[in-house]
Amino acid sequence: MRSIFIKEINSFFSSIVGYVAILVFLVACGLFLWIIPEYSIIDYGYASMEKFFSIAPWLLLLLIPAITMRSFADEFRGGTVEWLSTKPLTDMDIILGKYLASLMLIVFALIPTFLYVYTISNLALTPGTLDTGGILGSYIGLFFLAATFSAVGIFCSSLTSNQIVGFLASLFASWLLYSGFEALSQLPAFAEGIDYYLSMVGMSFHYTSISRGIVDSRDVIYFLSVIILFISLTRLSLNRRTWDTARQD
Repeated sequence: MRSIFIKEINSFFSSIVGYVAILVFLVACGLFLWIIPEYSIIDYGYASMEKFFSIAPWLLLLLIPAITMRSFADEFRGGTVEWLSTKPLTDMDIILGKYLASLMLIVFALIPTFLYVYTISNLALTPGTLDTGGILGSYIGLFFLAATFSAVGIFCSSLTSNQIVGFLASLFASWLLYSGFEALSQLPAFAEGIDYYLSMVGMSFHYTSISRGIVDSRDVIYFLSVIILFISLTRLSLNRRTWDTARQD
């Protein structure tokens, strides 16, 4: 697993694509946080990270499929997945190595955003007025979102040898899990009490809960369950491809 992890990290940063993806994410965060009026903290008038944490999930929704789309798609297209299968590695070693590498890259992209906390704290009229509990909870929530989006992206990449198809499939699946169920719960047809339980299926509900600064075990279990589900689906997808290849041979 360690060798796959290092290989993926080196592969990402050996080309300009990795740097561009992280740069675009940080530039977009900066534009939304300081320039675009609807989200700008300066126009908002309060020393708060609320605006950042409202837009960050959507930016991650675009960033993570772009990072994970090549995870298995490149292996299938280049035929190197068969080479990997000859190494003393299990399918789970390969999956976890790629998954953890993708997650590490997203953490690299999030680390510079801590500068916003320092900057906003200095802009406050009264030092120490930032809701540190809420900020910490929101960053924990972002980490779980990133971990879940990564698991979804790895799974979608295992379904195809086309990176664009993998990107679009991951984008749609991540959107459905994050906001789709929340949108469905607001339909009049589900307004008889089912709406609450339907919204609980979505990640937005649990991200908002953690962002309040209280890390509830139910929210953590939810995210871990979704991550394990998609990691398991990825393993089934790889097993199916291996079986199909063996049958053709």
